[in-house]
Amino acid sequence: MIFKTMKIYFFLLLIVLTASCQVTETIHLNPDGSGNIEVANLREENSYMQLAKEEYSKENIYRDTTYVFGDYIKKHQETFSRTPVADQKVFLRYSEVKVHRKASSYEKEFRTTYTQNFQKASDIVDLYKADHYLDDVKNNYALSAEEHYYKVNYSFEGNHFNRTVTIIDSLVLKKEFDEIEKIKTKYKGYKLVQSYVLNYHFPRKIQSVSNPLAKINEDRKSLSVQFLLTDCLQNPESTNLEVVLESEAVD
Repeated sequence: MIFKTMKIYFFLLLIVLTASCQVTETIHLNPDGSGNIEVANLREENSYMQLAKEEYSKENIYRDTTYVFGDYIKKHQETFSRTPVADQKVFLRYSEVKVHRKASSYEKEFRTTYTQNFQKASDIVDLYKADHYLDDVKNNYALSAEEHYYKVNYSFEGNHFNRTVTIIDSLVLKKEFDEIEKIKTKYKGYKLVQSYVLNYHFPRKIQSVSNPLAKINEDRKSLSVQFLLTDCLQNPESTNLEVVLESEAVD
Protein backbone atom coordinates (compact mmCIF):
# COMPACT_ATOMS: atom_id res chain seq x y z
CA MET A 1 0.00 0.00 0.00
CA ILE A 2 2.84 2.41 0.86
CA PHE A 3 4.50 1.61 -2.46
CA LYS A 4 1.26 2.31 -4.35
CA THR A 5 0.77 5.60 -2.50
CA MET A 6 4.30 6.70 -3.35
CA LYS A 7 3.76 5.87 -7.01
CA ILE A 8 0.54 7.91 -7.11
CA TYR A 9 2.24 10.84 -5.36
CA PHE A 10 5.17 10.65 -7.78
CA PHE A 11 2.79 10.67 -10.72
CA LEU A 12 0.85 13.70 -9.47
CA LEU A 13 4.12 15.56 -8.88
CA LEU A 14 5.24 14.62 -12.36
CA ILE A 15 2.04 15.95 -13.89
CA VAL A 16 2.45 19.29 -12.12
CA LEU A 17 6.04 19.52 -13.35
CA THR A 18 4.96 18.82 -16.93
CA ALA A 19 3.33 22.24 -16.89
CA SER A 20 6.80 23.77 -16.58
CA CYS A 21 9.09 21.30 -18.27
CA GLN A 22 11.14 20.91 -21.43
CA VAL A 23 12.04 17.41 -22.58
CA THR A 24 14.49 16.80 -25.42
CA GLU A 25 15.20 13.38 -26.88
CA THR A 26 18.33 13.29 -29.04
CA ILE A 27 19.53 10.31 -31.08
CA HIS A 28 22.75 10.02 -33.11
CA LEU A 29 22.85 7.04 -35.47
CA ASN A 30 26.08 5.75 -37.05
CA PRO A 31 26.33 4.05 -40.47
CA ASP A 32 26.57 0.61 -38.83
CA GLY A 33 23.35 1.17 -36.87
CA SER A 34 25.02 1.84 -33.51
CA GLY A 35 24.74 5.17 -31.75
CA ASN A 36 23.62 6.94 -28.61
CA ILE A 37 20.48 8.45 -27.17
CA GLU A 38 20.09 11.24 -24.62
CA VAL A 39 16.89 12.34 -22.94
CA ALA A 40 17.17 15.64 -21.07
CA ASN A 41 14.40 16.78 -18.75
CA LEU A 42 14.77 20.46 -17.83
CA ARG A 43 12.62 22.52 -15.51
CA GLU A 44 11.72 25.75 -17.31
CA GLU A 45 12.27 28.37 -14.64
CA ASN A 46 9.93 31.13 -15.84
CA SER A 47 7.06 28.66 -16.05
CA TYR A 48 7.81 27.05 -12.72
CA MET A 49 8.05 30.45 -11.04
CA GLN A 50 4.47 31.18 -12.11
CA LEU A 51 3.28 27.94 -10.52
CA ALA A 52 5.38 28.05 -7.33
CA LYS A 53 4.67 31.74 -6.65
CA GLU A 54 6.14 32.84 -3.28
CA GLU A 55 7.56 29.36 -2.62
CA TYR A 56 9.95 29.81 -5.55
CA SER A 57 12.26 32.16 -3.60
CA LYS A 58 12.28 29.81 -0.61
CA GLU A 59 13.93 26.92 -2.43
CA ASN A 60 17.18 25.80 -0.85
CA ILE A 61 18.34 22.75 -2.77
CA TYR A 62 21.62 21.50 -4.16
CA ARG A 63 22.09 17.97 -5.46
CA ASP A 64 24.38 16.75 -8.21
CA THR A 65 24.40 12.98 -8.61
CA THR A 66 25.22 10.45 -11.30
CA TYR A 67 24.52 6.74 -11.37
CA VAL A 68 24.76 3.83 -13.80
CA PHE A 69 21.81 1.48 -13.61
CA GLY A 70 23.96 -1.66 -13.70
CA ASP A 71 25.82 -0.60 -10.55
CA TYR A 72 22.59 -0.96 -8.57
CA ILE A 73 21.98 -4.41 -10.00
CA LYS A 74 25.42 -5.43 -8.69
CA LYS A 75 24.85 -3.72 -5.35
CA HIS A 76 21.52 -5.49 -4.84
CA GLN A 77 22.55 -8.75 -6.48
CA GLU A 78 21.27 -10.90 -3.63
CA THR A 79 17.69 -9.67 -3.89
CA PHE A 80 17.95 -9.18 -7.67
CA SER A 81 18.71 -12.88 -8.10
CA ARG A 82 15.39 -13.71 -6.43
CA THR A 83 13.26 -11.58 -8.75
CA PRO A 84 11.37 -13.32 -11.57
CA VAL A 85 13.59 -14.15 -14.54
CA ALA A 86 11.36 -12.12 -16.88
CA ASP A 87 11.85 -9.04 -14.68
CA GLN A 88 15.59 -9.62 -14.53
CA LYS A 89 15.79 -9.60 -18.32
CA VAL A 90 14.01 -6.24 -18.45
CA PHE A 91 16.26 -4.68 -15.80
CA LEU A 92 19.44 -6.03 -17.40
CA ARG A 93 18.62 -4.18 -20.62
CA TYR A 94 19.08 -0.98 -18.58
CA SER A 95 22.54 -1.93 -17.32
CA GLU A 96 24.41 0.68 -19.38
CA VAL A 97 21.94 3.52 -18.81
CA LYS A 98 23.56 6.51 -17.12
CA VAL A 99 21.52 9.08 -15.20
CA HIS A 100 22.77 12.52 -14.18
CA ARG A 101 20.52 14.59 -11.95
CA LYS A 102 21.25 18.17 -10.94
CA ALA A 103 19.01 20.31 -8.75
CA SER A 104 20.39 23.71 -7.82
CA SER A 105 18.21 26.49 -6.47
CA TYR A 106 21.29 28.75 -6.50
CA GLU A 107 22.02 28.31 -10.20
CA LYS A 108 18.34 27.84 -11.00
CA GLU A 109 19.11 24.64 -12.84
CA PHE A 110 16.95 21.56 -12.42
CA ARG A 111 17.85 18.94 -14.99
CA THR A 112 17.83 15.16 -15.32
CA THR A 113 19.72 13.56 -18.20
CA TYR A 114 19.46 9.92 -19.26
CA THR A 115 22.00 8.51 -21.73
CA GLN A 116 22.55 5.15 -23.39
CA ASN A 117 25.00 3.88 -26.00
CA PHE A 118 23.62 1.12 -28.22
CA GLN A 119 24.81 -1.34 -30.87
CA LYS A 120 21.49 -1.34 -32.71
CA ALA A 121 18.38 0.82 -32.42
CA SER A 122 16.27 -2.06 -31.10
CA ASP A 123 18.55 -2.10 -28.02
CA ILE A 124 17.33 1.36 -26.97
CA VAL A 125 15.34 1.06 -23.77
CA ASP A 126 12.40 3.14 -22.63
CA LEU A 127 14.55 5.66 -20.75
CA TYR A 128 11.56 7.36 -19.17
CA LYS A 129 11.10 4.28 -16.97
CA ALA A 130 14.67 4.19 -15.62
CA ASP A 131 13.90 5.81 -12.25
CA HIS A 132 10.89 3.57 -11.60
CA TYR A 133 12.86 0.47 -12.48
CA LEU A 134 15.72 1.59 -10.24
CA ASP A 135 13.28 1.68 -7.32
CA ASP A 136 12.11 -1.80 -8.26
CA VAL A 137 15.68 -3.14 -8.18
CA LYS A 138 16.55 -1.40 -4.89
CA ASN A 139 13.37 -2.46 -3.12
CA ASN A 140 12.78 -5.81 -4.84
CA TYR A 141 9.43 -4.75 -6.30
CA ALA A 142 7.84 -6.72 -9.13
CA LEU A 143 7.27 -5.12 -12.52
CA SER A 144 3.61 -6.06 -12.19
CA ALA A 145 3.32 -3.26 -9.60
CA GLU A 146 4.09 -0.65 -12.25
CA GLU A 147 1.32 1.30 -13.95
CA HIS A 148 2.95 2.35 -17.20
CA TYR A 149 0.41 2.78 -19.97
CA TYR A 150 2.65 2.88 -23.04
CA LYS A 151 5.98 1.62 -24.27
CA VAL A 152 8.46 3.03 -26.79
CA ASN A 153 10.44 0.91 -29.24
CA TYR A 154 12.99 1.88 -31.89
CA SER A 155 14.25 0.16 -35.03
CA PHE A 156 16.66 0.97 -37.84
CA GLU A 157 16.62 -1.49 -40.71
CA GLY A 158 17.88 -0.72 -44.19
CA ASN A 159 16.78 2.82 -44.98
CA HIS A 160 13.96 2.92 -42.42
CA PHE A 161 14.11 4.31 -38.88
CA ASN A 162 11.05 3.96 -36.67
CA ARG A 163 10.05 5.30 -33.28
CA THR A 164 6.97 3.31 -32.29
CA VAL A 165 4.77 4.00 -29.27
CA THR A 166 2.28 1.32 -28.23
CA ILE A 167 -0.52 1.70 -25.66
CA ILE A 168 -0.31 -1.19 -23.19
CA ASP A 169 -2.99 -0.20 -20.68
CA SER A 170 -5.95 1.80 -21.97
CA LEU A 171 -7.53 2.08 -18.49
CA VAL A 172 -4.46 3.77 -17.01
CA LEU A 173 -4.23 5.97 -20.12
CA LYS A 174 -7.82 7.13 -19.55
CA LYS A 175 -7.13 7.85 -15.88
CA GLU A 176 -4.02 9.87 -16.62
CA PHE A 177 -5.70 11.63 -19.57
CA ASP A 178 -8.37 12.89 -17.17
CA GLU A 179 -5.78 13.97 -14.57
CA ILE A 180 -3.92 15.99 -17.19
CA GLU A 181 -7.18 17.61 -18.31
CA LYS A 182 -7.64 18.86 -14.74
CA ILE A 183 -4.12 20.27 -14.72
CA LYS A 184 -4.65 21.99 -18.08
CA THR A 185 -7.86 23.55 -16.82
CA LYS A 186 -6.20 24.69 -13.59
CA TYR A 187 -3.35 26.43 -15.41
CA LYS A 188 -5.33 27.77 -18.34
CA GLY A 189 -4.24 31.33 -19.06
CA TYR A 190 -0.71 30.83 -17.75
CA LYS A 191 2.13 31.40 -20.19
CA LEU A 192 3.92 28.11 -19.68
CA VAL A 193 6.64 26.34 -21.63
CA GLN A 194 6.02 22.61 -21.77
CA SER A 195 7.75 21.29 -24.85
CA TYR A 196 8.73 17.84 -26.00
CA VAL A 197 11.33 17.81 -28.77
CA LEU A 198 12.79 15.00 -30.85
CA ASN A 199 16.22 15.73 -32.37
CA TYR A 200 17.46 12.92 -34.61
CA HIS A 201 20.74 12.69 -36.54
CA PHE A 202 21.23 10.12 -39.30
CA PRO A 203 24.24 8.80 -41.25
CA ARG A 204 22.61 9.56 -44.62
CA LYS A 205 20.28 12.17 -46.09
CA ILE A 206 16.60 12.05 -45.25
CA GLN A 207 14.26 11.15 -48.08
CA SER A 208 10.97 11.45 -46.19
CA VAL A 209 9.52 11.70 -42.69
CA SER A 210 6.04 10.67 -41.58
CA ASN A 211 5.25 13.68 -39.36
CA PRO A 212 4.48 16.81 -41.43
CA LEU A 213 5.59 19.01 -38.51
CA ALA A 214 9.15 17.68 -38.70
CA LYS A 215 11.78 20.22 -39.71
CA ILE A 216 14.61 18.78 -41.76
CA ASN A 217 17.87 20.69 -41.28
CA GLU A 218 20.01 22.09 -44.09
CA ASP A 219 22.36 19.10 -44.14
CA ARG A 220 19.28 16.88 -44.69
CA LYS A 221 20.81 14.38 -42.28
CA SER A 222 19.02 15.61 -39.18
CA LEU A 223 15.56 16.72 -38.12
CA SER A 224 13.57 18.03 -35.19
CA VAL A 225 9.93 17.71 -34.20
CA GLN A 226 8.33 19.69 -31.39
CA PHE A 227 5.21 18.70 -29.46
CA LEU A 228 3.30 19.99 -26.46
CA LEU A 229 4.33 17.78 -23.55
CA THR A 230 0.84 17.38 -22.08
CA ASP A 231 -0.48 16.37 -25.52
CA CYS A 232 2.20 13.67 -25.72
CA LEU A 233 1.19 12.27 -22.33
CA GLN A 234 -2.46 12.21 -23.30
CA ASN A 235 -1.79 10.76 -26.75
CA PRO A 236 1.64 9.08 -26.70
CA GLU A 237 1.12 7.55 -30.14
CA SER A 238 1.22 11.06 -31.62
CA THR A 239 5.02 10.90 -31.24
CA ASN A 240 5.34 7.91 -33.58
CA LEU A 241 7.84 8.64 -36.31
CA GLU A 242 9.06 6.92 -39.46
CA VAL A 243 12.07 8.29 -41.30
CA VAL A 244 13.17 7.00 -44.71
CA LEU A 245 16.79 7.68 -45.68
CA GLU A 246 18.29 7.86 -49.12
CA SER A 247 20.10 4.74 -50.25
CA GLU A 248 23.84 4.49 -49.73
CA ALA A 249 24.43 4.95 -53.42
CA VAL A 250 23.01 8.48 -53.30
CA ASP A 251 25.51 11.16 -52.32
